[in-house]
Amino acid sequence: MAMWIQAQQLQGEALHQMQALYGQHFPIEVRHYLAQWIECQLWDSVELDNPSEEAKAKRLLENLVAELQKKAQLQGGEDGFLLKIKLGHYANQLKSTYDRCPLELVRCIKHILHSEQRLVQEATNASSGSGVQAMDSLSQRHQQINQSFEELRLATQETENELRKLQHSQEYFIIQYQENLRIQAQLSSLSSLPQAERTQRETTLQSKRTTVEAWLTREASTLQKYRLDLSEQHQKTLVVLRKQQTLILDEELIQWKRRQQLAGNGGPHEGGLDVLQSWCEKLADLIWQNRQQIRRCEHLTQQLPLPGPMEELLSKLNADITDIISALVTSTFIIEKQPPQVLKTQTKFAATVRLLVGGKLNVHMNPPQVKAVIVSEQQAKALLKNESTHSESSGDILNNNCVMEYQQATGTLSAHFRNMSLKRIKRSDRRGAESVTEEKFTVLFESQFSVGGNELVFHVKTLSLPVVVIVHGSQDNNATATVLWDNAFSEPGRVPFTVPDKVLWPQLCDTLDMKYKAEMHSGRGLSEDNMVFLAQKAFTSSSNNPEDSRNMTISWAQFNRESLPGRNFTFWQWFDGVVELMKKHLKPHWNDGAILGFVNKQQAQDMLMSKPNGTFLLRFSDSEIGGITIAWVAENPNKLVWNLLPYTTKDFSIRSLADRISDLNHLLFLYPDRPKDEVFSKYYTPLQCLSLAAKAVDGYVKPQIKQVVPEFTTPNPEPSGGTSTFMDHTASPSVSLPNNFGVYPSMSDTILDADGDFDLEDTMDVARHVEELLRRPMFSCGLNPKSGLNLCCCLV
Repeated sequence: MAMWIQAQQLQGEALHQMQALYGQHFPIEVRHYLAQWIECQLWDSVELDNPSEEAKAKRLLENLVAELQKKAQLQGGEDGFLLKIKLGHYANQLKSTYDRCPLELVRCIKHILHSEQRLVQEATNASSGSGVQAMDSLSQRHQQINQSFEELRLATQETENELRKLQHSQEYFIIQYQENLRIQAQLSSLSSLPQAERTQRETTLQSKRTTVEAWLTREASTLQKYRLDLSEQHQKTLVVLRKQQTLILDEELIQWKRRQQLAGNGGPHEGGLDVLQSWCEKLADLIWQNRQQIRRCEHLTQQLPLPGPMEELLSKLNADITDIISALVTSTFIIEKQPPQVLKTQTKFAATVRLLVGGKLNVHMNPPQVKAVIVSEQQAKALLKNESTHSESSGDILNNNCVMEYQQATGTLSAHFRNMSLKRIKRSDRRGAESVTEEKFTVLFESQFSVGGNELVFHVKTLSLPVVVIVHGSQDNNATATVLWDNAFSEPGRVPFTVPDKVLWPQLCDTLDMKYKAEMHSGRGLSEDNMVFLAQKAFTSSSNNPEDSRNMTISWAQFNRESLPGRNFTFWQWFDGVVELMKKHLKPHWNDGAILGFVNKQQAQDMLMSKPNGTFLLRFSDSEIGGITIAWVAENPNKLVWNLLPYTTKDFSIRSLADRISDLNHLLFLYPDRPKDEVFSKYYTPLQCLSLAAKAVDGYVKPQIKQVVPEFTTPNPEPSGGTSTFMDHTASPSVSLPNNFGVYPSMSDTILDADGDFDLEDTMDVARHVEELLRRPMFSCGLNPKSGLNLCCCLV
């Protein structure tokens, strides 16, 4: 209900926009009296493009009607009688309207709530002073557009009035012209009359004829001036219409498309499409009105030809206004929901196209069909240059035809492709080092429809954002890199699908930060220190000064074609591995600030050596994709910084990071000095150590997995009473077993490679030794089957 309270406090244009959201499709009274109930429902959980969600939408409709009926029954007294009738009527109306299409009710309410939220947020930002400059610029732009619309409305109304005056004047002129013809006919018939009578009547008729012809001459000149003046007014209106259309289509719509593109990299979700549609519909309405006026002028000219340049002027005006409306219609055929930019063959995908002026031009009266085909980069270039008139395909898309549907509640004309699938793809010859994951395609949507009773026929096309086609999930990482680079650095109006080969490092940092924050679903992105670390990795630099990399450029090859020095993976592959690991398993810990992550081994050692024993930190592995390691300081027997072998997604699918940290009792403080339980205890999995009788119902005892680092473990002393039922592996720096258990100090070692990480070949003996140890009997858990004591098995 909080949002409805805020929405009621809107002022001016924002209040008008909010009120315009409601109507017969969803009365504002329903929003008011059920505000709290409406805002508590999970409308966003319903997938509008999924037909199986209709049952959920049906329940929401039934609950809404029930709540409305309940609210109506609560109304009492003389004042509540009319409200009771009205709410009951609305309940029946909503049920009859949406009973057969409950998903449309959900679509309608989601549209209303999102629009209200946007209006409230804009008003809040404007009043709070946050982002004042941006909001001022946005408000000024919107104010300019709305002001231009008012000028156009007044100009169109004025030309309409002038056209009516012209029509009335011309009709009167024709009447007088017919009168003159009648006088001429009377004069011709006087020859049969006697001379005296003929002379008298001829004098009268000649005098009348002279008067009428003089009036006709003057009026013809006046009519011609009216026509020229009206043509000049239309020319001025067309200039303003072109300017307004350029502002909306070439700036506002292009900006919306740019936001949609950046949303593919994790940018803010594109909004404002409904506002754009309202502007485009106003444009369509004004353009159509002016076009009809010009056609009526042409009809008047044909009805009464007069000497002068009117025919040429009107013909040019008609051509210009037709060009304007053609540009509007073809530009407002857009992709509302883009197909996935990494497109896997034989996998279902969806997309939605929308005609922003479809409702205003009544296109839905004869619903057009939209076809989708996939085309290559070269084919896309030919289409944009009008070198190809027919749509060649580079693959087969199943379920690629869809009829546009008009939604009365939202006034949108859309085609929802819900079950498309790319059956096969035809690739072109690749150049040089280019791989299949660098080859770009696009999905072409095209349709044809007519307006004004087949008066105008439009063939419309629109191209999706570039897509990379893969056939296996292992290609997803490199395909995502291609898409990320294209989304971030493509220029508006480019030749498909040209992107710069090099960009400034800060530009790439902004892109990586956007991607990272989006995957973490939090405001904690990449810090300046993180960017320095990434620059060191990308450029193999040792500089800790962020200014040193600000003017450096990074190429596509450095980003995701050439492997990092001494590694078999690229910079992007390493970074994307970190993002996937964090997204799947470590997101809460990152958002809590528990993971430093972007720290190299030497930095970790420098940070920990001055800290008390047991202090640890979490950093991303330099040597493994999607790995994270624990570095800690301990005396064993000398004070050293130790590093566990990196954990990966596979490890965390077995046991979580928090539980692993809980298991390792020699880890005491998260860097710099936070007790580990204070940070991680809320994520620990509760231990369930049940009695043997209760546990072994089916004759089996369920073991528990616990992580152990043998070099830092020692058994707990037995409790008083003799036999121990559970042996905990506690830390003991004084115990030093052979260094063969996945733990290594930050110093030179025969197991370490030149970069201080494990070398795979050198560690094969270690792996075999661990495997041999794991086959041995587990550490004693004090199991005595005859004792009847509680048991908790420890699987090491």
